[in-house]
Amino acid sequence: MRKWIQIIHKNTGLSPYVWVVFYILPFYFIFSSSSTYEVAVGITMIIGFFICYVLTFVSKGWLVYFWTSVQIGISITMSLLFGYVYFSLFLAFFIGNIQHRVGFFTLYSIHLVSTLVTINYGFVTQNPVIITQLPFVLVSLIGVILLPVNTYNRNKREKLQDELEVANKKISELVKLEERQRIARDLHDTLGQKLSLIGLKSDLAGKLIGKNPSRAQAELNDIHQTARSALKEVREMVTQMRGTRLEDEMFRVKQMLKAAQIGFVLEGSPQLTNTSLLNENVVSMCIKEAVTNIVKHSGASTCWIAIKPSRTELVVRVRDDGCGLGAQADCLRGNGLGGMKERLEFVNGSLEIGPGPGTMIVIKVPNVFKQPEKEAGG
Repeated sequence: MRKWIQIIHKNTGLSPYVWVVFYILPFYFIFSSSSTYEVAVGITMIIGFFICYVLTFVSKGWLVYFWTSVQIGISITMSLLFGYVYFSLFLAFFIGNIQHRVGFFTLYSIHLVSTLVTINYGFVTQNPVIITQLPFVLVSLIGVILLPVNTYNRNKREKLQDELEVANKKISELVKLEERQRIARDLHDTLGQKLSLIGLKSDLAGKLIGKNPSRAQAELNDIHQTARSALKEVREMVTQMRGTRLEDEMFRVKQMLKAAQIGFVLEGSPQLTNTSLLNENVVSMCIKEAVTNIVKHSGASTCWIAIKPSRTELVVRVRDDGCGLGAQADCLRGNGLGGMKERLEFVNGSLEIGPGPGTMIVIKVPNVFKQPEKEAGG
């Protein structure tokens, strides 16, 4: 959780300082005055506003609110004395970069109310400067209303995107950790047991080779068979670890259905560009399981697979014209659908059973896009 003093969006870039170009405008309003005293006061306030504006971006905690309040006071004074209302735009931009929710809405409300009151006061008192520049005053007022909200929402969206990228990295690390643990369990359950058996039989064959050669030969044959079985299981494990692309899986599905004399119709392209390799591998395994069920249990004559990627998710529908399945709760307990559901839940996906006739399985996995690099000064 961020500390309360971290209330300013850090990546403001150069844009707030580019606004300094507009500092030439208040001098026009100031030197239009005939009083030397007013000119001196105006120049002092311009310099003070610039100093406070810079200090708000480098300060933390309550000092941010203090310097912003001073700027609001200077903006009100400039509007009343010289009819210069454009400092309110500087403040609107800055207030939008405040991350603290309560601080943002407090300063936004104060700034909006003070600007409205000041402009209305200028109309009531028939301030000629404000009246003659009415269109620009209205544009400034719209900026005071919309600019902070737009900037605040944009910064919040970028912050959420950054947090999402961090979460995705953590998920990737957890997936790697889970895969290592699974490999360790598989090695222990397969190789560990068989290597222990090979060791015991080797000791026994060594003891029997002088006393009972035929029995020793039988033990050696068992060792040979056990070693071949262990090698086969290791190869199967390596094949599973490599993962499967959807395009390759579609080729195998086509061959499987052709061998089973089941027609195959593919809708959409299996060449995915926005789906992670992990999610694509999970989808491929689920399609393989679904097609295996169709071949073994459905009695179907045709299988349809529809691949529909979108910006936020990948949707794959596997449908057949076979005998169909029962209630969804019963389906998820059998025919491998429970394992498919668990795999999809691991990657925040989902499995649904569509309406008949036949059977339709809807597989959904999310697509997560990486935020593009921000341009300097953006």
